[in-house]
Amino acid sequence: MVKDDIFQERVVRVEKPSAHFTLLRNADGDFLGVSDTNELAIFDYTDDKPIWEQVKGTDAYRHVVTGIQLETQPADVENGYYLRHNGNPLASDGSVGTEGAVFSAGHGPAHLPSEYLESFKQNGWACLPSIIAPDVIEELERVSCTGRWEAGTYERRIPPMNETAAVAKIATEPVSLWLMRQYMQTQEIRLGHSPGFAILPPDDGRRKVQGWHSDFPYLWGIAGSEVVNRIPIHKVEGLVMGVQRNLCVSEFRKENGATCFKLGSHTFGQGPPVEWVNGNTSREDGHRESKGLPYTGPDADVVEAPPGSYIVYDSRIWHRAGVNRTSHKRAAMLQAVIPMYIMPFMDTSRPYKDFINSSLAEELTALEHKELESIMVNKMVGPQGHLAITVDEELTEKIRPS
Repeated sequence: MVKDDIFQERVVRVEKPSAHFTLLRNADGDFLGVSDTNELAIFDYTDDKPIWEQVKGTDAYRHVVTGIQLETQPADVENGYYLRHNGNPLASDGSVGTEGAVFSAGHGPAHLPSEYLESFKQNGWACLPSIIAPDVIEELERVSCTGRWEAGTYERRIPPMNETAAVAKIATEPVSLWLMRQYMQTQEIRLGHSPGFAILPPDDGRRKVQGWHSDFPYLWGIAGSEVVNRIPIHKVEGLVMGVQRNLCVSEFRKENGATCFKLGSHTFGQGPPVEWVNGNTSREDGHRESKGLPYTGPDADVVEAPPGSYIVYDSRIWHRAGVNRTSHKRAAMLQAVIPMYIMPFMDTSRPYKDFINSSLAEELTALEHKELESIMVNKMVGPQGHLAITVDEELTEKIRPS
């Protein structure tokens, strides 16, 4: 094993929250909230408007921003309630109706989305601790063969999205989607590739360790000759062409290989220095044996976070996977997110089509279906209307180098 004394990165610890707010959803998955005019309404996004907290010692809910309170009456469905405001039943669109609709009370963020956004804009990254419900994380552990299922071996043959609906659930998590849209200043965002697991096994002292780099679409520090200068080195204020959204399936700790960052480096307008050992250099055969590990000194940072946390960061931030110095596997789920005007890294249409044609799709709400299509289907809009863009396999074979 590598000696502990070489790991001098600064630890930024995000603690597990003691409580979470609540999201109230109708049958379609839309969120009940309060509008800017203090009226109950339905929203298909999650900023501060649909954030509720349970009133201590009661079954009532209080709107966090306005203080409006709702009374509840249990309904005959799991986590289901009829809601009343001032004694009047609420319809599914949030209006007062003669008959009440069923709403579900679900896991929400630990802090207001506006607080996360302020931190994201100020620092280029934010952590949403334990934003994903524990039962969803447990399902991802099962599929990735980590946690109490780590005796198994994860097979990469099947895209994770086509193994469990939990992947689509985390991909459509509303607070992180809202944050990324705000940060990239566009509603039209896409996944650059399908969500995929990154499983880091215990280090044996010999395996290759990922070098420092910036993520897609910049790829500064890891670009091969075929994609060099995909996004040229530049320093531009205000324009963000990619955000990385990483889910901590396992708890992220320095010892188990939590991601190492150079926080603030998204403002540098360049990739990591060669002396830190970039992604290209670290992949060379024999590099670790002859030169050692990439930079692990005090100018780097390790973000530690509880399981179920989303770490969202500007794709230009220098980072690399850590070194797992424990005896257990560490799992994350990686998602590169881009504005619609950036060419995706991989085709997401096939796993999307396989998913929506499977029984797994029945586990999603109407809003989750809408969001999944939005982030996974690349489109062109012209005189013929909306057209899905996908890979032409026949043409692909014709253009491959012989």
